[in-house]
Amino acid sequence: MKKFWTKAGVLGSVSVSIAFGSVLWSQKKSEPDHVAFSCDFTNTNSDSLYELKLVQVLFRHGARTPLKSIPDVMEVQWAPTLLEPPAHTQINYSVTDLQGGPRPPAPVEESYRSNILTGGTFPGQLTTVGMQQLYELGERLRRRYIEDNGFLSPTFSPAEVYVRSTNIWRTIESARCLVAGLFQQKQKEVVPILTEKAEAEILYPNYHGCKLLKILGGHRWAESSSLPDIAADLQSIQKALGIAADQRVDFILIRDDMVARETHGLPCPSVLDTWRDTVEQRAVDMICHIYEPSKRENLQLCVGPLLHILMVNMEQKLLGTSSQPNRKMFLYSAHDTTLMPCLMALGIFDMKWPPYAADITLELYQHRHTKEAFVKVSYTGQEQLIPGCSGVYCPLQEFKKTISNYSLTTEHYQSLCNSTEGLTNP
Repeated sequence: MKKFWTKAGVLGSVSVSIAFGSVLWSQKKSEPDHVAFSCDFTNTNSDSLYELKLVQVLFRHGARTPLKSIPDVMEVQWAPTLLEPPAHTQINYSVTDLQGGPRPPAPVEESYRSNILTGGTFPGQLTTVGMQQLYELGERLRRRYIEDNGFLSPTFSPAEVYVRSTNIWRTIESARCLVAGLFQQKQKEVVPILTEKAEAEILYPNYHGCKLLKILGGHRWAESSSLPDIAADLQSIQKALGIAADQRVDFILIRDDMVARETHGLPCPSVLDTWRDTVEQRAVDMICHIYEPSKRENLQLCVGPLLHILMVNMEQKLLGTSSQPNRKMFLYSAHDTTLMPCLMALGIFDMKWPPYAADITLELYQHRHTKEAFVKVSYTGQEQLIPGCSGVYCPLQEFKKTISNYSLTTEHYQSLCNSTEGLTNP
């Protein structure tokens, strides 16, 4: 059995970044190595009792430059050559707002570009390695939904596939690379990648756009590093790495730089070899402290509107009320700080940081005879049994009941976000 956050109890350490960026247009995140691209799905061909109706993929961007380097530690060269796009990831695309108008301002991206890493690149930029990771995720989706069962057309069509990204360059480029892999660069039309203005973004916990979320959770970012066990470990690793006591670091910052280096074959301080497991665990501990999954309201404000959209997409498909009746796939390019609260809300967070290019995929099926609807959830290609569901093929009403604890309509979300009268930081 996997160990999930519900069994984990206490928490721990550090401070995550935006998708950190929103969190105060700040920064700090990190990520793992490669995604397991195995696919343990059951057959979805015409002989199956279940007809595939809709696919929604929520995925993390690929490998990137760190959001910030560990201070006082051996520098590495983040050279522009690490960001060169492979030719096979190039497609003809445009970036717009959700209505198809001009791309909104991107304050999170601007905050990254106010700094330069050693070597000459900006923090938080998708690298060649990351581009390839998303291309390979696209290839995995291609095998499943085009080659194996012909669910999607082999050429991109915006009527069939919807692409949305956070308005940050690494997620936009990740979406581009995934689409290139999914359709092998075959397109008759420009690929529209839709984005939202920063204050209204719901593809990550929006501490800048939701006043109540900032009040309830903002202080927990700083607080997490001072929790006794975490603080003791942090003091020890700072000493081992030779980081000055007055430098502001935490386990998420350390992990972010460490994983970015390892993924790109750049040297890490040898002392991190003995601290690696501790860094990984403390970073996750901190996330649990920040998101407080045991408190419903926090997760609601983190991912409630996104869960609502995912549910609405499925219901509209079944009812035939979608404005795009031929739509078969929704792609959402996001962050680790998107996936983790979603996994927590679904009850399947395994206390491990989501790898670069990790994906949560929701497949909507309809029984060919009874017409009953079912949802199947996978994470990095592995089927998941959602708590509250009677099987991997989860009856839609059971799934809806499970996420109803956290799902929020846009109106309810906005109402909660603005309901801050009388509240002070806990």
